[in-house]
Amino acid sequence: MSIESLLTTKVIEAVKQCYDADVDKDKVQLQATRKEFAGDLTVVVFPFTRFSKKSPKETGKELGGYLKQHIEEIKDYNVVKGFLNIEISAAYWLGVLNEVAQDPKYGYVHENSGHSYMIEYSSPNTNKPLHLGHIRNNLLGWSVSEIQKANGHEVRMVNLVNDRGIHICKSMIAWKKFANGATPESTGTKGDHFVGDYYVRFDKEYKAEIKALMEKEGMEEEEAKKKAPILLEAQEMLRKWEAGDEETVSLWRTMNDWVLKGFDETYRLMGVGFDKVYFESQTYKKGRDIVLKGLADGVLYRKETGSVWADLTGDGLDHKLLLRDDGTSVYMTQDIGTAYERFNEFDMDEMIYVVGNEQNYHFQVLSLICGKLGFPWADKIKHLSYGMVELPEGKMKSREGTVVDADDLMAEMIDTARETSQELGKLDGYSEAEAEEVYRKVALGALKYFILKVDPKKTMMFNPKESIDFNGNTGPFIQYTYARIQSVLRKAADAGASPLSADTHIQLSEKEQNLIKLVAKLPDVVKEAGTTYSPALLANYAYDLAKEFNQFYHDFSILKEENEALRNFRLLLAKQCGEAIKNAMGMLGNLQYLQLKMVYLQQKQAYDSAVLSLKQAINDYNWEMGYESDQLS
Repeated sequence: MSIESLLTTKVIEAVKQCYDADVDKDKVQLQATRKEFAGDLTVVVFPFTRFSKKSPKETGKELGGYLKQHIEEIKDYNVVKGFLNIEISAAYWLGVLNEVAQDPKYGYVHENSGHSYMIEYSSPNTNKPLHLGHIRNNLLGWSVSEIQKANGHEVRMVNLVNDRGIHICKSMIAWKKFANGATPESTGTKGDHFVGDYYVRFDKEYKAEIKALMEKEGMEEEEAKKKAPILLEAQEMLRKWEAGDEETVSLWRTMNDWVLKGFDETYRLMGVGFDKVYFESQTYKKGRDIVLKGLADGVLYRKETGSVWADLTGDGLDHKLLLRDDGTSVYMTQDIGTAYERFNEFDMDEMIYVVGNEQNYHFQVLSLICGKLGFPWADKIKHLSYGMVELPEGKMKSREGTVVDADDLMAEMIDTARETSQELGKLDGYSEAEAEEVYRKVALGALKYFILKVDPKKTMMFNPKESIDFNGNTGPFIQYTYARIQSVLRKAADAGASPLSADTHIQLSEKEQNLIKLVAKLPDVVKEAGTTYSPALLANYAYDLAKEFNQFYHDFSILKEENEALRNFRLLLAKQCGEAIKNAMGMLGNLQYLQLKMVYLQQKQAYDSAVLSLKQAINDYNWEMGYESDQLS
């Protein structure tokens, strides 16, 4: 039983024995003791004064006395106004450390919860490359999925590729009119960037045609926007695509393949993946069929122009378009079809869409319409919304001039990692190829951490240079701390010290005890991160733990401690700090770099040892031959 559970049980017992009153479990309020007061856990006394008929301070003293008498783990207590601060004994915390050390996957729930999720993230369009917003989307989706797995839930990670619609046809018509047969291969351009350039070209030509119609034909702007020839061509291409026109479908398939190959490269570099990829080109028909059935059942209605709508005014919203006048589908239609396919394919408790907060209304509407159509899973649709990602003005603008390209950003991160590492001399002795791999790992680790340490709901400012810093609340700082811990443990192992448990009778400093308490918090942090869908909780936990360990490392000797019991305890504490950091960072996608860093340090240690042995051999030879030490180089 945890100390929190034990304390709750005994508080209920104390109230009964002292005041002959029964209280429910939820009336016992426990919280971490404030730093300015002695104690580990605080009991809020105010709810019990109605039974004691005494002041909060007197009530706290009576309850504290009872708890100390009946719980051997309590060292002492104090009362501050209506708050009973409980000090837990060092022996208890040492026992916690020993228990933690027995769990190789500490922080993870080992039993299946019986709860299942499908988490959709990325959701790119095949008319342009992934951008900065997609980076936050992918990292959030991947990390939230890993956190739910850590909580014992079954998780399916999926991607829905928007590979159809008018925006796709815009890239297609621009390529058809202006490419002269060019391909990604012939131009040496990454496929998604290649197609994205033609989407930009469409926009350029479209604006020019609008201007020409206004100047030469005297049209108003809104009319010109609707009658621009290149837009009409794109609309006709969409109708042909949905009708199955062979030439149109063939071009669509070719250009989509270019883009998808480009996406795969970006995903690999980012370190994310999926259990299954859905394509809207495969689900929109089901959505259209469902909408037409809803129309036949009287749930939806058709306007005189031919378009089909849902009336949501009874729910405090407006009317929502589901099929255009020409019968073509919209995003909502596609999402209805996709949701239907998924819930029929998998039995899941929640379907979580990781999409920006500008889509809040869309997913509210999706759930409402699916409910009106009679689907029992409509209330299982959830939206994990996140804020915008901004960059300092003038930083890394994409070739479009408006959107920050994901590939460009990651390349810039790698360049920054290279420059920073070279300035600090972090990888001296590494080959060029090995160093480049480390730069990549450092860069991506820094990117992931910097993005994920911010609460998903908040808009964030991303500064590439700041994220690479080896000091402060950054990925490299935490990773370097983990590497430091592994170095200490390897030196200890070389000296024959591999502690498996700590002596529970030793005396602990406040800093050591606080560090154990912080390690012990990991399961609660994982649980809360899963409940709130916030990787930021784990990111900041890892930083707090790394920061506390570094302070401990600075103030206390580990390997040079002469007291064997104390040395073994500190080694075990260091080990479990490392394990907690590794497990927390692993859920953020930083595990690969941590492992790489360990390999590097092992290699570096072996190299240093070999150099030392060689120097000793040379000195021995010089001495035997009677040479001065500087006569041999």
